[in-house]
Amino acid sequence: MIKRIRRLRKRRKNDVLQQNAKKKQKDRVDGVSISSDVEANLDYFETLLDKKNSNDLIVRRFTIQYTTECKAGLIYFDGMSLTAGIDENVFEPLMLMGKTLDTKKDLLEAVDQSLIQFGDVKRITKMEDLVNNTLGGNVALFVDGYAEGFIIGLKGPHRRSVSDPRSETVIRGSREGFVESMRVNTALVRQRLQDPDLRMKGMTVGKRTKTPISVAYLDGLAENELVEEVVKRIEAINIDGILESGYIEEMIQDNVWSIFPTIQNTERPDTVVAHLLEGKVAVIVEGTPNVLIAPAIFSQFYNSPDDYYERYLIGTFIRLIRLLSLLISLSLPALYISFISFHPEMIPPQLTIAASAGRETVPFPSIIEALIMELSVEILREASIRLPGLLGPTIGIVGALVVGQAAVTAGLVSPLMVIIVGLTTISSYATPSYNAAISLRLLRFPIIMSAGIFGLFGVILLSFIILIHLLKLRSFNVPYMAPFSPLRLSDLKDSFIRVPWQYMNQRPVIFRAENDKREEEVKSGGQKQP
Repeated sequence: MIKRIRRLRKRRKNDVLQQNAKKKQKDRVDGVSISSDVEANLDYFETLLDKKNSNDLIVRRFTIQYTTECKAGLIYFDGMSLTAGIDENVFEPLMLMGKTLDTKKDLLEAVDQSLIQFGDVKRITKMEDLVNNTLGGNVALFVDGYAEGFIIGLKGPHRRSVSDPRSETVIRGSREGFVESMRVNTALVRQRLQDPDLRMKGMTVGKRTKTPISVAYLDGLAENELVEEVVKRIEAINIDGILESGYIEEMIQDNVWSIFPTIQNTERPDTVVAHLLEGKVAVIVEGTPNVLIAPAIFSQFYNSPDDYYERYLIGTFIRLIRLLSLLISLSLPALYISFISFHPEMIPPQLTIAASAGRETVPFPSIIEALIMELSVEILREASIRLPGLLGPTIGIVGALVVGQAAVTAGLVSPLMVIIVGLTTISSYATPSYNAAISLRLLRFPIIMSAGIFGLFGVILLSFIILIHLLKLRSFNVPYMAPFSPLRLSDLKDSFIRVPWQYMNQRPVIFRAENDKREEEVKSGGQKQP
């Protein structure tokens, strides 16, 4: 009882502190209007952003040369704004060129239309908008005598340049990958999809980080209900900071407890454009090269853009190889345990003798042997990722070989188990999507334990449980196992197989695109059907 009372008091205290923090943050800008006195505006910024303890905050007072000298003030953050652009496009025109213009214009109009020589200039009447834009890297300008301000879009080029996608290997196709700048990413999409119906709905998420987001979709193609649902879920996010698109992915997905991803992420612009053309929605987040795609179904995590750039027979063969790799990486160790421990009569006698000879000196049962090897491989894989540069993959491969050989020599594991684990690990790398591959890696452990306890019956039972879970999953009201359940014969043309392009002139029905026709039906050779 006492512990419960303490917990309630602590919870009430935390709620009060949170409410006070929200009120303090709201009172800073809510109800504050822009003053016609430039000094009052500059003093407000210096107090709000604590100029004494913020050495990157630049507050510059200067004089505009027009009909008469007029005081003005400029505010920006050093390192976030383009300093050379401020000197060339703001200070020089305002301080030197004013007397050469038609002085019949109002000073504010002259500043807006003639003096500031930069494209992205906005007149702002709310102090809150000025503060938020300044914190985002833009430049705020005040002119004495006017209760308005300017926002000049001079964000500094502090992002890395466009390069190959880091997490997705490109075999054929564009080698441009998304970067951390949202505007660069939206430009990469527009370069490939020059359609006037392409929409980029802007939003801001995060009470403190105020992370910009663009929701991309094709107007007239993406279902209106889908776009509204994505926007609604993002607007419902209540958190102080968004540092990566993974925050949003977790908060807008349908089933937060499922191990399977129901929203795809990618670093490739061509992947985003391909899914937009199917009637889906993309979420582009500032500060990350990973773009979210919704809705997502199970089969698309095992497809790669390269499948569409090769001939259909090659693309189909590669997809079938990935499907085989999926089955191997998920079930091979469990099947080995089942056959060795419970059903040796189901394997050939010579293989049984060879496996028994290899396990003669192993002191552990097959399930412990499998868990030791699988955990060792996972540790080596994680360690190789964290090691710097080219050293990581080298240590991962060499470490696996050395540890495996040493374990066999010491008699801790059998040679056949090393082969099984090695083949399983290699098969898991065949999955193009990292978050889909890691789901299979996690599921491998409960299947191994089920095989060690119940044998082949346990493997089949757990497989059915996983399948039932997959059949129940949905992604933005789209069945996760489509087009297999519910069965859509027309959509099977682009699932684990791929038919020639001339037979894929219809968009997948399951995504409910407003226009389900890609183009007019074409014959082989490119001639249109009459």
